[in-house]
Amino acid sequence: MNLVENLEYNTERTKLIIPEYGRHFQKMVDHAISIEDDEERNRVAQAIISVMGNIQPHLRDVPDFHHKLWDQLFIMSDFKLNVDSPFPVTSKETLQKRPEPLKYPQNFPKYRFYGNNIKRMIDVAVNWEKGDMRDGLEYAIANHMKKCYLNWNKDTVEDKAIFKHLYELSDGQIDLAKEGENLTDSGQFLKNRVAKSPKTTSGKKTQRTHTRSKKRY
Repeated sequence: MNLVENLEYNTERTKLIIPEYGRHFQKMVDHAISIEDDEERNRVAQAIISVMGNIQPHLRDVPDFHHKLWDQLFIMSDFKLNVDSPFPVTSKETLQKRPEPLKYPQNFPKYRFYGNNIKRMIDVAVNWEKGDMRDGLEYAIANHMKKCYLNWNKDTVEDKAIFKHLYELSDGQIDLAKEGENLTDSGQFLKNRVAKSPKTTSGKKTQRTHTRSKKRY
């Protein structure tokens, strides 16, 4: 009966700062804080760091591995451990400081079925000097736009519609309609799309897993 009454539940214990190391490790850190002798406290801190390194051997090749261990030691001690650290000690205020919010790119393209990469490709093309390389890139961009259009819209599209969209997205700097270009036929894109789709074998039954009732002995 006394054993049951003396049971200690985790809900009654102090919350672990870094649970990955466990409660016994936290007790080691708490013991190090209570040591009054500076030399002995530093020796115990070095021993704790050594054990921490053995617990995480997969991080030995990570740059600043020991710096991370010392930071974790001070965090587990709630920055109450007064020892000589080989690295600058991160303050508690710096640790609790909220990071700056990330600036996510806000892109709202007019023709979303082309994707954002098309606009980036167009921006690169308009900065190239006019010549064969730029002409080839512009033609490749227009063909890719036609392919994207067919993937997300109808099964056919006229080249002049693609040229119009390319003219708008390039702010009037690329006008293939004026040059009389002809893009790859829509049927070719559709043919390639069908060829890449999973094939079904006609006249053959597909293998299926049936669950049959079996006698159990």
